[in-house]
Amino acid sequence: MADTDLPPLLILLPGLDGTGRMFEPFLSALEDFDARVVRYPAALVSYPACIHFVRTHLPKDRPFLLLGESFSGPVALALAAERPEGLVALVLCGSFARNPRPGLSWLAGLLGLLPARRLPMWLLRFLLLGRWATTPLMDLARAMGAEASPVAMRARLQAVMGVDHTPLLAHIQAPTLALVATRDRLVPRAATTWLRAHLPNLDIVRLDGPHWLLQARPEAAAKAIRDFLARLPRG
Repeated sequence: MADTDLPPLLILLPGLDGTGRMFEPFLSALEDFDARVVRYPAALVSYPACIHFVRTHLPKDRPFLLLGESFSGPVALALAAERPEGLVALVLCGSFARNPRPGLSWLAGLLGLLPARRLPMWLLRFLLLGRWATTPLMDLARAMGAEASPVAMRARLQAVMGVDHTPLLAHIQAPTLALVATRDRLVPRAATTWLRAHLPNLDIVRLDGPHWLLQARPEAAAKAIRDFLARLPRG
């Protein structure tokens, strides 16, 4: 049984790379939060496999928050729909309940034909950071790229194109916050609109920044989460 006298633990679920390496700036900005990063082994590429893996890593002895970044949003949503004991709140960052680019679903079958190569840094910079691409963040992205499996990332992208967790949203009771980047070049505004339509009580905070919001605006994101928790009813 969870000890409700303990402060909630923030469980961080990573983006497409699965390494959790890109959480480093955000972890430094958390200050008063205890946090745990879940890292996906390269063999975990499907949503059911990732959901099962994270389920085994949820704390049993203290309350917790789930934060799903980008790829991991559907993982966090599925687990929240199960209403696990101790779940205090859910946070989505740059994420979605279903394929955020449904018009590109026809590409899913072609992904398996692509060579297993790492994304070039210039493309990663354009898509994920834009004008927030500082030298430290690009160095961190290179370190992440050296750890991440290109094959796993390609397979996870295929999983994104096929996911639709909309039916699960009606089962979510935990307060939910969506952190939305105003300059996101990967996940369009329509993804948040879809979430709001099926989660009427969704709390949305928009921050000026790129898709990698936790990396480019870590202090602002941490503050938004603290403010969100402060708005929740006690107990």
